[in-house]
Amino acid sequence: MTTINHILLAEDDVNLSTVLADYLRSRDFQVTTVADGQEAWETLSKKHFDVLLTNISMPKMNGWQLIKAVRESNQQLPIIIISAKTDREDIIRGYQLGCDDYLTKPFSMDILICKIEAILRRYRMANQSDEMEFDLNGLHFDAVRQTLGDRRLSARENELLLMLCQNMDKTVERSRILMTIWGSETYFNSRSLSVYVNHLRNYLGKDNLIKILSVHGKGYKLVKMNE
Repeated sequence: MTTINHILLAEDDVNLSTVLADYLRSRDFQVTTVADGQEAWETLSKKHFDVLLTNISMPKMNGWQLIKAVRESNQQLPIIIISAKTDREDIIRGYQLGCDDYLTKPFSMDILICKIEAILRRYRMANQSDEMEFDLNGLHFDAVRQTLGDRRLSARENELLLMLCQNMDKTVERSRILMTIWGSETYFNSRSLSVYVNHLRNYLGKDNLIKILSVHGKGYKLVKMNE
């Protein structure tokens, strides 16, 4: 039996909301639309959703406030921002608050679908594992709370470290990581992966026996080095 994913669309532009909802339904998603952040927050408290699509500039409660409220309630809900805000600072702020992806208007409907499907695959992969907490040589990693020690991880840092932990001592191919976490194997995504790996290496610390090793021409693996 095919699972129908339920999307909450928070968008105050009625025309765009209607077009988006109709297109998503044509691709076999169930869609609930709301016109402001407050209504979105109240709707989330009453019903389960698989993805939240949200604009930023909305009345009553804006997108920033909505995302902050969702993440503070510890909801592991995939969030995609759809916004006309294209400034670098706004995009960075979205990721820092905990969004999984950020699409600037206007955008391709097909790309939106690809991003939704990629994010759903990542969340399913994470939920398939019973083990979501790991002891990395005394440094506690909690994939549910997205924390490594006392550090809060970004969504992609969290997903990457979880993938490596779930495959401890095994090489995880770059292509598998890119398709699972980024949704495509572009040059820019590959460069982004390298940056995230360096972030995690810095977070683990030089003196930690747990290391992320690069496997030439293949990918990465998480190992415990000999003392």
